[in-house]
Amino acid sequence: MNKIRNNWTREEILKIYNEPLMDLLYKAAQIHRKNHDPNTVQVSTLLSIKTGGCPEDCSYCPQAARYHTDIEGNDLMSISQVAEQAQRAKSMGSSRVCMGAAWRNVKDGPEFEQVLEMVRTINKLDMEVCCTLGMITENQAKRLAEAGLYAYNHNLDSSEEYYKEVISTRAFQDRLDTIENVRKTNVTVCSGGIIGMGEDVEDRAGMLVALSTLNPQPESVPINALVAIEGTPLQEQKTISIWEMIRMIATTRIVLPLTQVRLSAGRTEMSHEGQALCFFAGANSIFSGDKLLTTPNPDIHQDLELFDLLGLKPQKPFVKKAQPKTIEKEESNLKSLDEKPRWTRPKHKIERNESMRK
Repeated sequence: MNKIRNNWTREEILKIYNEPLMDLLYKAAQIHRKNHDPNTVQVSTLLSIKTGGCPEDCSYCPQAARYHTDIEGNDLMSISQVAEQAQRAKSMGSSRVCMGAAWRNVKDGPEFEQVLEMVRTINKLDMEVCCTLGMITENQAKRLAEAGLYAYNHNLDSSEEYYKEVISTRAFQDRLDTIENVRKTNVTVCSGGIIGMGEDVEDRAGMLVALSTLNPQPESVPINALVAIEGTPLQEQKTISIWEMIRMIATTRIVLPLTQVRLSAGRTEMSHEGQALCFFAGANSIFSGDKLLTTPNPDIHQDLELFDLLGLKPQKPFVKKAQPKTIEKEESNLKSLDEKPRWTRPKHKIERNESMRK
């Protein structure tokens, strides 16, 4: 097993990223095989439980209320709807359900209580439960943990420097503070980013510096390729090449040896051969289902066909960490604090974001 380093420098990571591809793949595959079953890939299902209407200005996101996109918004799903979707996902081979809500941050109240019940319901199906709900306080993180949450996703998106070119409605530090709040519980951390937003390779390395210097490192890191959506400020952004994705996956595997590296958004643009090289380079998790929140994703049957071709098998739930216990609401010692935290609202403007406002 490789020693975990929390002191990677940008220069060291850039040197790895720019190695001859065959050398890079060989090193990454070796580390992957030392720390993971190379023929097992976790299949997760991403479910948008509340779509659209987000007050943030993330350049890549069609769910931002300020942009002209064709996203059909919906209110928070019911517990029974989520249970039905989770059961369907389980029957198709998923071991994790990740619920996403287009919120800036969690607000105490009836909707959060409903999400807590969703977490309890899915955990009782013996599936890993992940949530991505925006920024959360320590008490909210503890209540999610008590309900049986397995993982919380909060992506860094890019390097701290390039983050300011993508989002102006919250600060990079808010992301780190949310992760720190999650770390005060037994919930695992899922945090990664997006490549292909116009950033430099140096920014990709910077994102990996930020992730690798977290102690402990995130248990899960999604690597997304930007899906340029019409109506967003990044609508004209050119799709990155599969070779950039392979290099990013391999570099992530070397820098974060124990982490599950998630081959996430952008897979519809990748051939079976390209995805196979990503798995060889260290990716050992995918999101399955026809959509990733609002963007297209390969059909589960296509993924199962690819798994069959490559001799891969889906990872069972709770392999990396034991199943959390669910505490029922009436047995809980934690209550809503009716918190109104003041998350950062930076004052800078991003010209391309402003130009796309309604």
